[in-house]
Amino acid sequence: MATQTLQQAYQHCQQIVRNHYENFPVASWFLPKKLRLPISVIYAFARHADDLADEGELNDNERYRALEQYQSDFEKALKDSYSDNPIFFALTDVIKNHQLPTDLFFDLLTAFKMDTKTKRYASFDDVLNYCHYSANPVGRLLLHLHQQNTAENLKNSDAICSALQLINFYQDIHQDIQENNRIYIPTDELVQFNVTEQHFSEKINDDNMQRLMQFQIVRAEKLMLSGAMLGQQLSGLFGMEIRMIIQGGLAITGKLHKISNVFDRPRLTSGDKFVMLWHALRKTI
Repeated sequence: MATQTLQQAYQHCQQIVRNHYENFPVASWFLPKKLRLPISVIYAFARHADDLADEGELNDNERYRALEQYQSDFEKALKDSYSDNPIFFALTDVIKNHQLPTDLFFDLLTAFKMDTKTKRYASFDDVLNYCHYSANPVGRLLLHLHQQNTAENLKNSDAICSALQLINFYQDIHQDIQENNRIYIPTDELVQFNVTEQHFSEKINDDNMQRLMQFQIVRAEKLMLSGAMLGQQLSGLFGMEIRMIIQGGLAITGKLHKISNVFDRPRLTSGDKFVMLWHALRKTI
């Protein structure tokens, strides 16, 4: 017998958003009000899985097993259309009401499990494969929620989301290795630019490291721009939201180009956000 109401389950997810809000389009006023609640549930699902992968004192094997259990519980919730876990209870309702493809949620879980097992990536294709699971499902879910999931839109969304994931990596290159022993820069490109893992762990900001990161940033910008047409094709507040996301990514890469130390994390100012809004309103890049 159900021990919680659906309303309570949704409220639980909203509380997670209030406690953990970050760079995820959960509370943006550009989003249609009717979609903020389902998006908060999707966020809660991903947030909890991310915590299983990164937070606490568990070792990697224990984290992997915890994520496996999380996935098993999710599968059971989908089958039963109910779960004692309020996140799963609310999410099954969101999936049903909006006809969301469940494989996108399993893709997200695959990425979190990869983080417990894979600490290095041999090539850029391997990094993009990670982005396929870790970032692209988010954009695809938004398109499905807005019923804008055409083949072209999905392709452009993948380019934007993968680029955003890469840009996030480039802001945290020291933190990733220090806290989780992860390097998301391809190993073959470290060799190409004569950079070692010691550069990341000890913050060695020499010419080789700077050239390596400039190469990464330029490529991420090109990937972002290759999908930027999505912001022009979508109308209304959703199109505005996508254009703001694109502008935010490009603003960060612009700052990454200019910083003298690749280990400094760029910050967007109020002026930057005004410029982003200006371009988003005018539909310019």
